[in-house]
Amino acid sequence: MKRQTLAAIVASVFALAACGQQAADKPAENAASVEAAASAASQAADTPSSELPVIDAVVTHAPEVPPAIDRDYPAKVRVKMETVEKTMKMADGVDYRYWTFDGDVPGRMIRVREGDTVEVEFSNHPTSTVPHNVDFHAATGQGGGAAATFTAPGHTSTFSFKALQPGLYIYHCAVAPVGMHVANGMYGLILVEPKEGLPKVDKEFYIVQGDFYTKGKYGEQGLQAFDMDKAVKEQPEYVVFNGHVGSIAGDNALKAKAGETVRMYIGNGGPNLVSSFHVIGEIFDKVYVEGGKLINENVQSTIVPAGGSAIVEFKVDIPGSYTIVDHSLFRAFNKGALGQLKVEGEPNPEIMTEKLSDTVYQPEGASAPAAPASAASAANAYE
Repeated sequence: MKRQTLAAIVASVFALAACGQQAADKPAENAASVEAAASAASQAADTPSSELPVIDAVVTHAPEVPPAIDRDYPAKVRVKMETVEKTMKMADGVDYRYWTFDGDVPGRMIRVREGDTVEVEFSNHPTSTVPHNVDFHAATGQGGGAAATFTAPGHTSTFSFKALQPGLYIYHCAVAPVGMHVANGMYGLILVEPKEGLPKVDKEFYIVQGDFYTKGKYGEQGLQAFDMDKAVKEQPEYVVFNGHVGSIAGDNALKAKAGETVRMYIGNGGPNLVSSFHVIGEIFDKVYVEGGKLINENVQSTIVPAGGSAIVEFKVDIPGSYTIVDHSLFRAFNKGALGQLKVEGEPNPEIMTEKLSDTVYQPEGASAPAAPASAASAANAYE
């Protein structure tokens, strides 16, 4: 009996030792798998661009945003760009001769992945009056590609760059006089997604602010020419979102539903003014400061420098018309920097009620009050 007991004890000791060995082996196995994954990622990152899979970029006109990157490896992403000089509507009754990337202001939004090689085919339309090029703030190297893409009318140039650092970056024309090319609308955004991607949201929008310098005053009818003196003095007649007064307002308003999360990719083409970007009635849950890695939270307005960007995220809790402005307010209400986000859904008085009462207030010694202003007229500025 004693021998059986002793044998059982010995067997138990060996079993425990074996379990301990397995447990000890698991961290090593986990470490090995992590190391293998890191090695594979490193090898992918070091793959020569000539050996990368080739894909065509999905690009979009504002306010639309290209779909999120759904791959976990680098690629050679081909981007076609065309510069076109064309007359378009600036405001009701006001036209302007824009210089554009791909036919509108801003140029189309480009979305790539950190580590991608971006191959740019850059064409200048034969009807253009001057050479154009593109400086990618996402590119590392002299001029951001400006020299490589300097292109005469009726010609096409190609170059490539590696997207080394994630972030949201401006691209713009950099042909002299640079300010004039940018002031005529030659800018856009390129998003370099981090390798791990961005958190999923319900809606994404693309907005770029710009300042325009016309010979005529704001609202003066007809075809307006560029005014270099006003540009040098930094005195724009128009400050607008997406190239035109009302581009994201009224029938063109951005749309969402209560309860959805919204991400806005904000750029500022300039060429001169810094934007104080604000959505009236909302608080930004997150701001990717200047389009980079640093995240700030619970922000009311965020600065977007000329030639810079920001990413803002927020949840829309209740329905309404949310006015988008540059909070340098004369730009908003007198120069055109106004947009709208229209949110549908059920009211939630726990968050905000409608007007509950309107009674006469007459302090001692005061004269009789005027008739109360209607809620509708008071709200007109924000609708």
